[in-house]
Amino acid sequence: MIDYFKQSLHKNNLLFLLGLMAIVLAVIPEAYAHGVTEGDKGYIQESSGRMIIPFIYLGAKHMVTGYDHLLFLFGVIFFLYRLKDVSIYVTLFAVGHSVTLLSGVLMNVSINAFIIDAIIGFSIVYKALDNMNAFKSWFGFQPSTKLATLIFGLFHGFGLATKILEYKISEDGLIPNLFAFNIGVELGQIMGLAIILLVISFWRRSESFNNHAYHANVALMAGGFIFGGYQMTGYFIN
Repeated sequence: MIDYFKQSLHKNNLLFLLGLMAIVLAVIPEAYAHGVTEGDKGYIQESSGRMIIPFIYLGAKHMVTGYDHLLFLFGVIFFLYRLKDVSIYVTLFAVGHSVTLLSGVLMNVSINAFIIDAIIGFSIVYKALDNMNAFKSWFGFQPSTKLATLIFGLFHGFGLATKILEYKISEDGLIPNLFAFNIGVELGQIMGLAIILLVISFWRRSESFNNHAYHANVALMAGGFIFGGYQMTGYFIN
């Protein structure tokens, strides 16, 4: 009876997820990859030389308002209780996106914004499934969570590089401005992570955490599918 209830619950969650995806994709006639604001873009395009503080601000703003990045980090630390483990995974993610951010901009390598944002969305789905122990149940093995975090960090970095290239920033002061942007991203990540840790640490003290952890990851997975589907819709429409 318990097994039947669990199977029924899983089916209901799947139907809810598919229904939510269908509604979101049906009511969005046109989707766009999240970009920079017109005000920020205009300011950068009209400026040249070293602009350390503005680029630190832009990097922090991009990360704090980048809900897909924060959702992925939320999934990464969902079951991490020790600060040491949190530091390891966040460092792997930071190294990954720093490498592709810097190399992507300096070598002028970018990926279609819709495609890279769709991959970022589906990275959220992957992490939610990983938290639900789905891969071990389905395939009989557990993928390396550390390697996956590093790899998805690389993809997230390409997403950041794509946004930077949209600025069409001046070559004058490019390298220091780029490093300033990366520092801003790290600061924004720390601020976002601090809030996430505060909330989830408080939640873990209540009995509802164990009761609703599975459903929270189902919701996380739904969010990832919505982000990914939104971007794929934008890719085919545009």
